[in-house]
Amino acid sequence: MPQTPTDQPPTELTPAQLEAYFAFTEVSSLLRHAVEKQLRDAGDLSYVQFQLLARLGDAPGGWRRMTDLADGVVYSRSGLTYQAQLLEQRGLVTRSPSPDDERSTVVALTDEGRAVLATVFPGHIDALRRLLFSTLSSDDVDDLARILGGAASHLRANPPRSAAPRRRAPRA
Repeated sequence: MPQTPTDQPPTELTPAQLEAYFAFTEVSSLLRHAVEKQLRDAGDLSYVQFQLLARLGDAPGGWRRMTDLADGVVYSRSGLTYQAQLLEQRGLVTRSPSPDDERSTVVALTDEGRAVLATVFPGHIDALRRLLFSTLSSDDVDDLARILGGAASHLRANPPRSAAPRRRAPRA
């Protein structure tokens, strides 16, 4: 009777699991390298800076609380604060105290930030299509989204500190 992945001892992976893992890490590394180069060349942005700007661009009103941004980006909170500071120095975002809670910081996308996003997005989309999606059918893309979405949900159930939602103290 063949063993299923859950029947494996915890210290072993099946050959298929190893192959999938190595393929995933190789694709991830190669794609990340190409995307980071495109972002640097087109907009002088790091990958994390792009993630911040893109999340702000998708947010209603173009702003979010810093803690909400940190919860969505797997990056240390102090590192994310530093990246937001660099973006603010370039005039791509503004940071200010939250009107609802003075302990929170609100980050907002500026017109200059929107212009940088408009500059980098065409090349970013082209790179993704050319490097990742050009070899996949629509069904493959659906499967990939489903599989990676399930893996992401599983990993977020016990996230690293940088990806864990911050617990808020009850208000007095």
